[in-house]
Amino acid sequence: MNVAIVGASGAVGQEFLRVLAERDFPVDNLVLFGSKRSAGTKYTFKGKEYEVRLLQHNDDFKGIDIAFASAGAGTSKEFAADITKHGAVMIDNSSAFRMDDDVPLVVPECNAEDALSRPRGIIANPNCTTIMMVVALQPLERLSHIRRIHIASYQSASGAGAAAMAELQEQYRQILAGEEVTVSKFPHQLAYNVIPQIDVFQPNGYTKEEMKMFNETRKIMHSDVKCSAMCVRVSSLRAHSESVWIETERPISVDEARAALAAAPGVTLEDDPDNLVYPMPLDTAGKDDVFVGRVRKDLADDNGLTFWLSGDQIRKGAALNAVQIAEYLVKADKSLGK
Repeated sequence: MNVAIVGASGAVGQEFLRVLAERDFPVDNLVLFGSKRSAGTKYTFKGKEYEVRLLQHNDDFKGIDIAFASAGAGTSKEFAADITKHGAVMIDNSSAFRMDDDVPLVVPECNAEDALSRPRGIIANPNCTTIMMVVALQPLERLSHIRRIHIASYQSASGAGAAAMAELQEQYRQILAGEEVTVSKFPHQLAYNVIPQIDVFQPNGYTKEEMKMFNETRKIMHSDVKCSAMCVRVSSLRAHSESVWIETERPISVDEARAALAAAPGVTLEDDPDNLVYPMPLDTAGKDDVFVGRVRKDLADDNGLTFWLSGDQIRKGAALNAVQIAEYLVKADKSLGK
C-alpha cells in the first residue's frame, strides 16, 4: 500500500504513525502532509525518516492507495477532491462528511462492510465517543434490539487536540506555582474542574457533540435507536469514559450481557466490583480495546441495563479505528492497490 497521512504533526497524526507500525500495516511508501507550520518537520517510521510536505491543491496524491486525514473538517472539505481524484481512499477523521448519505460511517466491529460502498472515495471515521459506545452496544444489540440510550460522557483533554492536552498539564503547573491560569482551548479552566459542554450549543439545548452521538449511532448501527447524551469534559488526559443506560425490546439478564461483552471483538470486560475492578481512564490510556464494567440492571426500567466503559480517545476513538478500516479494505477490497 502507498499510504498518506494528512495532518501528520497532530496528536492523531502521530498516533497514525505509531498504530501503523505496531500493527505492521503493509506500507510500501509513506507520504506525510501538513500545514505551513509543520511542513519540513521530520518523523521516523520503521527506522526511516520522512519529511512533512505542504498540503497543496495539486497531484501529490497520485499513486496513493489510502490517505488518512486528521487535519480538521475545513481542511478535509477543501482537499477531499485533491486526495481522491486519482483513486485514493480517504479515511477522514473529521466531522466533515459523517452524515453525508454517500459517505459510509464505519466502526469495523459494527459495520465494516459499509466501507466497500464509497461513491466519493471517502470513508468517515466517527466521533470518538460514538465509536467507543457502539463497540460495546453492538454485542447487546445482537441479543435484543436497543430502543433507547441515555449516556453521560466523561471526555478527556485529548478530544480537543494536542494543544489542549498541553494546556491541561500547564494549568496544573500554574495552579501549583500560584500563577494565573491560562484558558484557551476550553470554555473554562479544566484543571480541578469538569465542564458540561463539548462543542457548541444547538437550538434544542444539546451541544453539537451530543447530537453527533444521536445521529452517528443510528447511521453506524442501521437503527432507529434514540440516544440522549450529556457530554462532559473532565481532566483526564487521553482516555474517555461513559456511563451508558440502554432499554432493549426484551429484558437482557446481566449474565447474558456480560457473556456477550466478554466475547465481543474490541471489548475487554473488567467487571469485578467485589474486588474494586472496573475500567478507569488512568488504566485504559494507551490500550486498544474498549473496557466495560459495572454491568447491572437498570432499577428504573424493567427492560434496562446500565454499564460503564472507558477507552483511549486517540487510539480507538480516532487513529486505531481508521487503521482497522484500512485493514479491512486490504483484505476485502481486491481492487485496492491495483
